[in-house]
Amino acid sequence: MEPDTGKNGTVVTEFILVGLVDSEELQPVVFVLFLFAYMVTVGGNLSILAAILVEPKLHTPMYFFLGNLSVLDVGCITVTVPPMLDRLLSHKRTISYEACLSQLFFFHFLAGNDCFLLTAMAYDRFLAICRPLTYSTCMSQEVQRILVSVSWTCAFINALIHTISLSTLNFCGPNIVNHFYCDLPQLFQISCSSTQFNELVLFVAASILAGTPVVLIITSYTHVAAAVLRIRSVEGRKKAFSTCGSHLTVVCLFYGTGIFNYMRLGSVEASDQDKGVGVFNTVINPMLNPLIYSLRNPDVQAALWRVLVGRRSLT
Repeated sequence: MEPDTGKNGTVVTEFILVGLVDSEELQPVVFVLFLFAYMVTVGGNLSILAAILVEPKLHTPMYFFLGNLSVLDVGCITVTVPPMLDRLLSHKRTISYEACLSQLFFFHFLAGNDCFLLTAMAYDRFLAICRPLTYSTCMSQEVQRILVSVSWTCAFINALIHTISLSTLNFCGPNIVNHFYCDLPQLFQISCSSTQFNELVLFVAASILAGTPVVLIITSYTHVAAAVLRIRSVEGRKKAFSTCGSHLTVVCLFYGTGIFNYMRLGSVEASDQDKGVGVFNTVINPMLNPLIYSLRNPDVQAALWRVLVGRRSLT
């Protein structure tokens, strides 16, 4: 279905994605690197998910949320990287208007889900360390399912709002998008309409749907830090902090790149820099997450080893 020019004046039926590099000589290198990164990311996250499913020791709220995060990471990189690899292979840089909007929707749906899921994980750490006596009640399986359902619902609404508001803009040329996937800042640059309302929607959504999780995460870890510092044993403090270190690292990487990307709208120079940030958001972060969560976690490492050698724990 082509855009309806009678409703919103859109005459562009496809966009040209510039990609990461202009040089024909570098494109095979980019293809190999991103194909490798995609395989490593999917393999790593699916291994984490498999380990959580087969290892009874990992049937806890923290790993339930981590399994959901692994699914989102696989989805996030799949929405952006395979289409880019296809364009590199076919030497065709075009993407249809409908496909562009679809990619935008699913990217914001999956990335937005990360925001809320990371908040749920912070709340889980808060309860585990600050409210250990009521932890099993406050973080029951029903509560876990509710938190995940709310995350998916809020992310869906957020993505739908951005997609619908973008579909009201006029695109009458040029149709060159200075990025390797469809995203809001770059599409704003080439719209023939005023994007003030859309930028306001983006700012408000970011303030509420990203700002609120950040505040909740900071509040949770402020209480966690205070509780840990009251532990007299050095070994006890070290163990408590180690359970939170992986999550805090992922939070800093995710929100740091997200804020850098969406709080700077408007210029071509910013768009060039956003390509690097986009690589971080869509490739580096999902690829690092399995490593971060397993590097200092002996339970995950042992479960991964059992998955690889095909033996389950007997405990």
